[in-house]
Amino acid sequence: MSPSLQRRRTPVAATPVAFVQAIVLAYRLRGADPCDALAEAGLSLAQLQQPGLRITSLPFERLAARAMRELDDEALGWFTRRLPWGSYGMLARASLTAPDLGVALRRWCRHHALLTDDLVLSLQIEGATATLTLHERQAPGAAWPDVAERAILREFAHVSLLRNALGLAAWLIDSRLPLLEVALAYPAPAHADVYALLFPGATIRFGAVATQVRLAAHCLREPLRRDDAALRAMLTQAVRLMVRPYRHDRLLLERARQALRAQPGADTEALARQLHVSPRTLQRQLRAAGTTLQALRDRVRRERAEALLLRTPWPIKRIAAEVGFANDKSFLRAFRTWTGLSPSQWRRQGRYPVDGHES
Repeated sequence: MSPSLQRRRTPVAATPVAFVQAIVLAYRLRGADPCDALAEAGLSLAQLQQPGLRITSLPFERLAARAMRELDDEALGWFTRRLPWGSYGMLARASLTAPDLGVALRRWCRHHALLTDDLVLSLQIEGATATLTLHERQAPGAAWPDVAERAILREFAHVSLLRNALGLAAWLIDSRLPLLEVALAYPAPAHADVYALLFPGATIRFGAVATQVRLAAHCLREPLRRDDAALRAMLTQAVRLMVRPYRHDRLLLERARQALRAQPGADTEALARQLHVSPRTLQRQLRAAGTTLQALRDRVRRERAEALLLRTPWPIKRIAAEVGFANDKSFLRAFRTWTGLSPSQWRRQGRYPVDGHES
């Protein structure tokens, strides 16, 4: 079994297999093959049949982000029409100039109706409680023939729509939200235990008339603490807001990514000093996020190498040095391990018009 998979009675930062299955269904709805996307996340179709399977957050983020791009559908098959890549970013930009969180969330609800009328969001305030409600006009995945699979799509859509709105709201004010109750318009699934992790602090109730979340209304008076530059940076990894409960954006994993982008060759001790933690704490928190320092370093190096191969005519030796390799031969070996191709082959596949060859 892949190290990213777990079987736990009480999972920590884990996503149920049903949500992975929902993404596979989105591929099937579009007549596309999910196998490459699953493989990149360390999964296979056969593994998805294992009851009780959990996937940690980082592989799931990669799978969801890739599926949204490949299918050009940020709703992943929930609605009668696609939501093209960038749709939710557009909604976030429309909310960014609001004077406080309450206005921002109302804008989010109003503008979401421009994307689809299958499901409408509303925000009401009564006394000390604010309620965000999902109103179904057509249930997500309603056209899908299999009843059990339709239920998986619907659950994933409801959870994701709540997490999208709540994740953005928390990011806008740079603080966790005081959740009171989350009511779900479907029976408790076998993985009901993970809802306490998805909506920390809230009472969870299944079998409700409508899916909604209630939170303390005072947080809606909070001013927004983000600007356009912060939004552009956030949108490069926006899926994280859907997958994980919000934490202050000096989250160690993201700080480690940023440090490795600046110094891809930094060792554990140097990186830990830069992040003001012990090497042991660094390694422990990365494991909790479903990764290791070496995997994170490889990911950062690969992303940087691929960007340079596509966007510059630089020779391979220069790119190897730029991404932190001591020599181009080490870089060639690593790149083949990552992609199955040499850098030159990968570059030609990307059709960047360069001359020259690997040394």
